[in-house]
Amino acid sequence: MHIAEMILTAIGLSSDAFSVAICKGLSIRRLNFIQAGIIALFFGGFQALMPAIGFLIVKTFEDTEEFQIYITSNAALIAFILLLFLGLKMLWDAFKDKSKKDVERAEQQKRGHQIANLNLFELLFLAIATSIDALMTGFAFACMQMDMIFACSIIGSVAFIMSFAGVFIGHFFGAKWERPATIAGGIILILIGVKFLLDYLGVA
Repeated sequence: MHIAEMILTAIGLSSDAFSVAICKGLSIRRLNFIQAGIIALFFGGFQALMPAIGFLIVKTFEDTEEFQIYITSNAALIAFILLLFLGLKMLWDAFKDKSKKDVERAEQQKRGHQIANLNLFELLFLAIATSIDALMTGFAFACMQMDMIFACSIIGSVAFIMSFAGVFIGHFFGAKWERPATIAGGIILILIGVKFLLDYLGVA
């Protein structure tokens, strides 16, 4: 995977964190760079960590010759299936009941004074929840024999930047970017997955 593809994949994976960061920004009454940095560090850190965990899980079970043959011959197809699933999940999240999202956002705003003090346990939970997609991507990366230091560095850096920006966007501009970000992330992952499918079919 070239660096451009890696960055696009990272943007897609980071869209969940970006959306949550926007919600965080909405509910923080007095925002500063330290708060935004801590939020971005949680999200970026787990986005970088989860693919490595997924990679190690696959590597743990790859010792058998049958497993290696299967992975080698089907790596691109597996990557397509995983990325397609992740992309469709993001699109589903983007278009699901808007009223439910509005209620959740209102509850977050009511708890604004708590979030302003940065509940670290809550941040930890959110960081894990928004990086499950990255864990599954780590499975695909293992099948593709990716350089995980390179991949995790790109994903973590992009997630940190997007989350940092998302906090300020949510604080100053509101939640209108949340749905477009999620939709864009889903489309990006699906397109990357289609590229792998074309590789598997010998078209590209």
